[in-house]
Formats: sequence, structure tokens, C-alpha cells
Amino acid sequence: MNESLPTPTTQSNEMSVATNEERTFALDQRYAQALATSDLAPKAFAGSVANCLIAVNLAKRTNFDPLMVMQNMAVIHGKPSWSATFLIACINACGRFESLQFRIEGEGMKKTCTAHAVEKSTGEVVEGPPVSMQMAQDEGWSTKSGSKWKTMPDLMLRYRSAAFFARTVAPEVAMGMHTPDEANDMRANAQATSRPSAISAQEALEQARDITPDSSVEPDSVDSAFGLDGDGPDDF
Repeated sequence: MNESLPTPTTQSNEMSVATNEERTFALDQRYAQALATSDLAPKAFAGSVANCLIAVNLAKRTNFDPLMVMQNMAVIHGKPSWSATFLIACINACGRFESLQFRIEGEGMKKTCTAHAVEKSTGEVVEGPPVSMQMAQDEGWSTKSGSKWKTMPDLMLRYRSAAFFARTVAPEVAMGMHTPDEANDMRANAQATSRPSAISAQEALEQARDITPDSSVEPDSVDSAFGLDGDGPDDF
């Protein structure tokens, strides 16, 4: 059985592709070095060529300027995340949808926000999952100290519903990254589930009663039950 050998043309094309990739990487690396030395580079990128190179790569994927990517990326617990405003900008700029819109309904704890947009190829209106103030309370988003849910609920509803839209309707836009609020909330939830559950004062009192010796038992019988009636080991 004769195996086909690579032709000179095939080898030349492969070498050309490899050369182009190396040239592109070298250019990106030089760009990253320039960004890392800039006074405008955010803290997570200042002096770090590697982090800036990642930002350059993400900029190519999102068709945004690298500096804009760097200014809208936050590193939360060691993982990169997009700002909510940048995520909305990505949805609007991806070319798949008309501008993202928000529908707010209800009042008080029943107030909900749903992010929706018209898909250009079909004309269909697509929606993300609704986000409500009740959800914010149940999930603990609005009960944290200094939470913006208490002072700017409508804005926070829009931000979170935009993140839900990206997560469910256009995951390729977010590229698996969360917003800082989502990242912090997931971290807080993970820590909460790993801690021993607290018990109320009433439960503690009831538990104490369960282990308190019955006062009706005679002292001698208590000593006997615990081997303290004189027959136990002398070195107790």
C-alpha cells in the first residue's frame, strides 16, 4: 500500500502558516510589552507582559481595542471577569442582535427585569431569564453590606439581567467569563456552604438539656454509670 508523501507545495504551505503564526505572536508580544509599561494600564496588567498578552488575545476575539478590554476586565479571586457595561457593549457589537433592551415590570419585591433583543437573522425577539428583587434577596445579593441593590436597584436589575442574557442566549459573547458581581456572589455562596451551619440559641439550649444529667438520678448511681464507684482504674 503506497502512502502519499507530502509534496513540496504542501510543505511550503505548512512552513508559511507556521511562519505567519510566529510573526503574529511576536507582534502581539511587542504590543503587550508596550501596554505593560504604560501608565494607563490597570493594576492587574501594569508590568505584566503575560496578562497584557491575554488582553490582546481577548481583544482580537471581541473586536475591541486591547486597552478597552484591559480597562473593563477585573480579576476576581484569580479569574478574569467582564464589567457589566462592557458585556452589554459586547452583545450590542457582536452583530447578531439589535441593541439590547430591558423590560421592567412590577413594584417592590415583585419588580422584575428581562433583557431582550431582536435577532437580526430571524427577526425573532429573544429573551434572557427574568431577574427580580425577590431573587436578589433570596440569593443574598441585596443583603450584603454596602450592596448597590439597596441604592440602585433598577441599574442592578439591568446589569444582572444582561449577564443572564449573555449566559443563556449568547454564551459566545461572554466567552465563559462572569461579571465581578457574579464572581463575588458565587465565591460568597461557596464559602457559606462550606461553613458549619449556625444553630439558634433555642436549639443550643435544647441540646444542652439533652446532655444534662437527670436530677432524679441518685449521685451513687451516676458514679456507677461512669465507672467512678471505686472499682475503676486508680489512675483515672
